[in-house]
Amino acid sequence: MTNLKIWITYFLLALNCSFAAEAQYNTIEWIDLLPPDDLEALLNPPEYLTEIEDGSPEDSIQSRLKNKANTNVNDRYQQALRSEKIVTTMDGKKIRIPGFIVPLEFENEEMVIQFFFVPFFGACLHLPPPPPNQIILVNFPKGVPLKSLYTPFWISGELQTSLVEKDMATAAYTMTMDLYEVYRED
Repeated sequence: MTNLKIWITYFLLALNCSFAAEAQYNTIEWIDLLPPDDLEALLNPPEYLTEIEDGSPEDSIQSRLKNKANTNVNDRYQQALRSEKIVTTMDGKKIRIPGFIVPLEFENEEMVIQFFFVPFFGACLHLPPPPPNQIILVNFPKGVPLKSLYTPFWISGELQTSLVEKDMATAAYTMTMDLYEVYRED
């Protein structure tokens, strides 16, 4: 067998192993981590939100944060924005999900070994954090090289339903990650 044939054989074997590894993970969306009652509340915001005019002073984040203390604790929408409820059937599932990394711990200055994984850029850093049931605390001792916070990733691993509080935010899910890749649409 020539060197080229050997190389092609190894390449095809590696490619098949990569597809097999990826196939063992169920690709999900963030919405799959929301219990049905939280999803219903978020999809049907209360009237007082629809009455806020775009660009008005009430539309600013500072205004919303200031008024957060004044909101009714029985307001189902506000409860869903802070919900720690989880989808119990997700516990122990091998999943693949897209999102953004919010670094918590570094092995060195370039390798992130613990991070929050969130559905949108800026969560926990520039914007208030999403609900805990929309945050995954991820551990990856090998480290992820993170050149930019703007870079979206796919991560794969076994999801656990475990509430973890950190200074920055609270996560209702955790994962010991097996694989990662820069996001691309499938």
